[in-house]
Amino acid sequence: MDLDYSKCWKTPKKESWKTALLLSYQSLGVVYGDLSISPLYVYKSTFAEDIQHSDSNEEIFGVLSFVFWTLTLIPLFKYVFIVLRADDNGEGGTFALYSLICRHARVSLLPNRQVADEALSTYKLEQPPEKKNSSRVKFVLEKYKRLHTALLILVLLGTCMVIGDGVLTPAISVFSAVSGLELSMSKEHHQYAVVPITCFILLCLFALQHYGTHRVGFFFAPIVLTWLLCISALGLYNIIHWNPHVYKALSPYYMFIFLKKTRISGWMSLGGTLLCITGSEAMFADLGHFSYTAIQIAFTFLVYPALILAYMGQAAYLSQHHHSSHVISFYVSVPAPVRWPVLVVAILASVVGSQAIISGTFSIINQSQSLGCFPRVKVIHTSDKIHGQIYIPEINWMLMILCIAVTIGFRDTKHMGNASGLAVMTVMLVTTCLTSLVIIICWQKPPIIAITFLLFFGSIELLYFSASLTKFKEGAWLPILLALILMTVMFVWHYATIKKYEYDLHNKVSLEWLLALGPSLGIARVPGIGLVFSDLTSGIPANFSRFVTNLPAFHRILIFVCVKSVPVPHVPPAERYLVGRVGPTAHRSYRCIVRYGYRDVHQDVHSFETELVERLADFIRYDWHRTNWTNSCNEDDASRSNESSSESKLAVIGTVAFSRPPAYEIEENVQPESVSIEFPTVESVRDDIEMEPVGKRVRFAIDDESETDAQTEVDAQLQEELAYLYDAQQAGTAFILGHSYVRAKQGSSLFKRLAIDFGYNFLRRNCRGPDVALKVPTVSLLEVGMVYVV
Repeated sequence: MDLDYSKCWKTPKKESWKTALLLSYQSLGVVYGDLSISPLYVYKSTFAEDIQHSDSNEEIFGVLSFVFWTLTLIPLFKYVFIVLRADDNGEGGTFALYSLICRHARVSLLPNRQVADEALSTYKLEQPPEKKNSSRVKFVLEKYKRLHTALLILVLLGTCMVIGDGVLTPAISVFSAVSGLELSMSKEHHQYAVVPITCFILLCLFALQHYGTHRVGFFFAPIVLTWLLCISALGLYNIIHWNPHVYKALSPYYMFIFLKKTRISGWMSLGGTLLCITGSEAMFADLGHFSYTAIQIAFTFLVYPALILAYMGQAAYLSQHHHSSHVISFYVSVPAPVRWPVLVVAILASVVGSQAIISGTFSIINQSQSLGCFPRVKVIHTSDKIHGQIYIPEINWMLMILCIAVTIGFRDTKHMGNASGLAVMTVMLVTTCLTSLVIIICWQKPPIIAITFLLFFGSIELLYFSASLTKFKEGAWLPILLALILMTVMFVWHYATIKKYEYDLHNKVSLEWLLALGPSLGIARVPGIGLVFSDLTSGIPANFSRFVTNLPAFHRILIFVCVKSVPVPHVPPAERYLVGRVGPTAHRSYRCIVRYGYRDVHQDVHSFETELVERLADFIRYDWHRTNWTNSCNEDDASRSNESSSESKLAVIGTVAFSRPPAYEIEENVQPESVSIEFPTVESVRDDIEMEPVGKRVRFAIDDESETDAQTEVDAQLQEELAYLYDAQQAGTAFILGHSYVRAKQGSSLFKRLAIDFGYNFLRRNCRGPDVALKVPTVSLLEVGMVYVV
């Protein structure tokens, strides 16, 4: 179901029609589970209280017209033909749009940004960076730092609403499917059966999450396909049997008749009508799992026609049944002989739709965490073969508790629909705003095109959004409350993370201090490898100086490790490691910057440790050959003297053994960063790395003959350094991490004291530590206590 992520940086090949059809079939179970079950509750939510179905059929035909044009304009035109093209190396979603904007304009708030990141193969730009038609918008966006924060808040709002939808969608989907029992049970029994059955199904659904969707994923597509064929057949039957002329209601004329007759009540009822596009955002969010062509084919030729037939069939039935003994619902239009099979398929389809939004919630929280916008949580990868399938225990149980609480608290489709509708429409508004920026900044289109896109689709979504807001007291307050809590948590965490980075940056220790440490000061070098983790991409972190001060010893091999996120979805393994020396060769100190994209799978500690040593060994071999190359040009003395007093060049070390023909790309010396202290006007911190032109990169390709010659010339120093490294690996590895406590400095504002002293420290105490996030074994962990006064 999820494709290999390596396709994101390989040259895209034109997929065959067989591959496209296969991916289209697979996408049914992942992308369209939520959208396909919307006929269960749209009409019921729309006709809940505000309007009544009359003999003239103007109400039901008006709602059908609204549903038809909403499905046509939003999912079909907006998403399938426009938004899906705004992909980030094949990935979609809110963070993909934000990542695209950050790469084309300097608006990112990620603190440890480097120029070297722009050399990544996945860091590609859609168009040349400068054109007149986008320069003004880009200039304004880059100039005013408050706009950077406003853009981040907009992204966080969309993210929080997606998480809120992860709470509401399973509740309303399963509850609506189970409510079909009302036609087979008395009212007394029904009201005591639906809620417990719904809660039981939700409990089972969340309890099975830790197994991963790959174990049952092959059932998803057949279930959704069966459901789509089922509602299509029911729709055709009801159209032919009850009202063949229902197609007339597709005319926009009936929308005006509907609003003219129902007035404010009809406008308020649109909060239920908008539920017909619930799950449309999944087409874009799950784009990375499939392809643009596959999602386009599946929606255009199967999902869209099936949904239109389903809604037309329900409207045809209701047009001939004005005084039904039951409340308007999906199941009243299902013929009695097939009602039970349809009920079973509906429940299964609702579970599939719920699974899709739950998995999406896990994914977006993992992305938020990688970008420093969410407290650390434990991420478990449930599949070794399928990239991106994750399970987060804390979030899973929180979602389960909230879903069951919503089901028990609301107990009807109306309130759940009001809450879900507001969350869905907020996410769509955020996507519309971000896409309009992509059109100008990334695609280099004239501003009038972006303004037209924003006004046309934004006005439609604002109409539905305003209708949802009128239901604030009837359920719409819930997503607003959830979003407020989540945004506070995410913003406080991000704010404190930047403040900690600024503290580390301004309190880092000079390289001369490290080089001065030695036996004369009572400092001993002990066997083994010491991995000092820090967010800094240059300099010596303050926590290491504190470690040496309290324990006057450090390891014979010292590696300063920075694990950082880059605003791209994936970093190719061959470009993941930036390695360089810290000080002269004899000091045996190195720097390693490990780069991950916001959708990348972080390695477990054992494979990370092994691969880090392998990359370091490759760097040592490469550095020796580079030195010999310099010697041949009579420049070795100057280069080695420079390296003895500063950090050496950082080289991109790939995953291919050095004896084979890799290409090593060289980045020049890392210089100190500079940041602005005031938040939100903090600048995107960047290292000034002098890079050679692309056409003049230093590349070494070692063939068999030259490799044989090189081996004969390897001197004792290279062999000694490699033996030193491998002996240290055998002696053991220690992970040196900072255990931080942050407090606001005296004279800080009330907001800062609340955010730091109470908010951040509460979250830090109750979330996973960095050792858990990195999966460091307890026996290898050395924590250094640090007090950050920010």
